[in-house]
Amino acid sequence: MEDAKEEIRARLAVEDVVGQYIELKRAGRNFKGHSPWGTDRTPSFMVSPDKGIWHDFSSNKGGDIFTFVMEMEGCTFREALEKLARQAGVELKRYSVDDRKQAAHKQRIRDCLELATRYFQFCLTKNKVVMRYVFYERNLNKKTVENFRIGYAPKSGNALVNFLKKRGFTAREMEDAGLLNRFGGDLFKGRMTVPLMDVTGNVIGFTGRIIEKDDNSPKYLNTPETILYNKGRHIFGLSQAKDAIRRTDFVVVVEGNMDVISSHQAGVNQAVATAGTAMTEMHLKSFARLTKDIRLAYDGDDAGVRAAERAISMASKFGIYLSVIDDYHGCKDADELIQKDPKLWQEAVENYRPALEWLLEKYVAKYNLKTEKGFQEYATEAKRLIDQIDPEDTVLREKYERIVAERLGISLEAFRAKKVIQPEKKKLKKTNVVKTTTIESKAEKNLAALAQSGKVDLGDFEVKKFDEDELSFMFDEQYGKWNGNDLQREADDLIKKVTNERKDLERRELEDQIRKAEEAGDEKLEEELMLKLNKILREK
Repeated sequence: MEDAKEEIRARLAVEDVVGQYIELKRAGRNFKGHSPWGTDRTPSFMVSPDKGIWHDFSSNKGGDIFTFVMEMEGCTFREALEKLARQAGVELKRYSVDDRKQAAHKQRIRDCLELATRYFQFCLTKNKVVMRYVFYERNLNKKTVENFRIGYAPKSGNALVNFLKKRGFTAREMEDAGLLNRFGGDLFKGRMTVPLMDVTGNVIGFTGRIIEKDDNSPKYLNTPETILYNKGRHIFGLSQAKDAIRRTDFVVVVEGNMDVISSHQAGVNQAVATAGTAMTEMHLKSFARLTKDIRLAYDGDDAGVRAAERAISMASKFGIYLSVIDDYHGCKDADELIQKDPKLWQEAVENYRPALEWLLEKYVAKYNLKTEKGFQEYATEAKRLIDQIDPEDTVLREKYERIVAERLGISLEAFRAKKVIQPEKKKLKKTNVVKTTTIESKAEKNLAALAQSGKVDLGDFEVKKFDEDELSFMFDEQYGKWNGNDLQREADDLIKKVTNERKDLERRELEDQIRKAEEAGDEKLEEELMLKLNKILREK
């Protein structure tokens, strides 16, 4: 069960698990609380997010999330594992049949990706045109190229596939590693390759940038989600940046992988990137284990503003100080500014601004405060934003309340009294697929999440509608690391299960209607319902 344990540990932060039982408060890099077993007058219970462990000095107990739940619940390891697996959304049945086989397969995938990385690095050294592009057009030096293990995927034939086959790797292993296209050939061709690494430095995928202009090919091509690579959790450059982040106690989140690479070459070794501007709670939890100071280097366009808004709403849960870097000296991004002058980027990183302050100014530019409509819209957005500040942080709340009140020319009391109606969630449209609206089973939701991902074929089978954001989150949490074949098998199994659930529900409803018809003495209706019930029973 080691694979299952590691997956659960990766998904559940130790402070979150412990925090469900006792109150924790930040104490530097760690958390403190009172012992749940002792009678300590001062907090003697310590939690280390960096190490993923806890220790109670009053009772001399300690361990990880599993031992903590065992101690608190008085349960066995298996019971603690099952409890935390449910909380983390980990399917234990995936690991229980043959855990060693699964672990061995993952290691083969890692070995396959490692060999592919070395092959791409070798190909780079043998192509003068590509070397000119990497070292002169991209202005990358040898140290940077080696640190990020940059390479080149040959354009002709299926060079990588043939190379890996000779080294004993199967087509299934290459597919699970995310190296094949839909025809079974090389996915990456004629591209500068940059490995995607996990926090320990193991290669889990690639991003490839086109070198020769081709209108039919995307500029960047990334590895699809695999059993190792999950877009919603991966942080590019974290393995290279983690030491600098710990040392300086801040992280710089840029938009693109090339921004990260250029930043490190320019001396900003704290730079990392998420997939585009889509930051998730999993990303924030990873950052929070290293630092509480997150500096966003996003564009000031609508996408950048929305990304900052989402980050603020999530950051408040983790006590993170969020700021924005926006002094690009007329350049579009960090990479372009570094090409202009690396020192300007270093200065920009130090001239960060509080994210709330930055967003409030963006709202001023967006809404015309001279009109009543713009006045009301600005006041509403500003109030909604400020309401996300921790209620206990009265000083910070008042600071921004005063800024907005003065900008609007109203009293502080008037602004505080403003009521903001939170936008209602969109109501789900009714579907004719299921006659009843009471089916909310786990299988139904899982199937809907798979259908929304677009990675499975459900044929003519129709699924119930759920909140799209919820389905996206569920897919990332439960199936993010699954390959295509496993996803399809899961979908096929879920279709059978959901079909049976729907029939069971319809049977129970018919039985209830038959009982009511019998009580009402309506023999004709009772007979009709009995025929329907018999039909369902025969189908089962």
